[in-house]
Amino acid sequence: MKHLTRAVLLTSILALAACSNAGRFGSDTVDLNGAGSASDPTSPLYFQESVGDRVFFAVDQSNLSSEAKFTLDAQADWMMTNADYTAIIEGHADEQGTREYNLALGARRANSVQEYLVLRGVSPARLKVVSYGKERPIEICSQEACYTKNRRAVTIISVDYTG
Repeated sequence: MKHLTRAVLLTSILALAACSNAGRFGSDTVDLNGAGSASDPTSPLYFQESVGDRVFFAVDQSNLSSEAKFTLDAQADWMMTNADYTAIIEGHADEQGTREYNLALGARRANSVQEYLVLRGVSPARLKVVSYGKERPIEICSQEACYTKNRRAVTIISVDYTG
């Protein structure tokens, strides 16, 4: 009986630790092995590090700030120059609110980014959207500094092998 209690306690502790691990889904970046270098302007790594792969939003908002539009202008320019790439736009939310509300908010944020990139000339066929709501936070804490980092849309670049 003593061993069973220890085993249950250990399992509970490990399960609880897994729930509090912010990196449990992997990082919020793409594995860019073989995808060029940060100094190569045609590489996804350059896009991520130099152009900027994310924009941030105000509380409960999906409208784009002027800073977000500046980043998205650079993303659109990069995508127009590098036509062999497609993108998945991930919408994210902070932990406040219900799962359903945050999935819808993340979708609105991703759609805002997609619509803006299309207006700037990127073909809609090269863009897909997905919402993770509050399921993939960058920071886990109940403070505004964490919430701010989690209210975002991230553009993930990949090679279009079908084109």
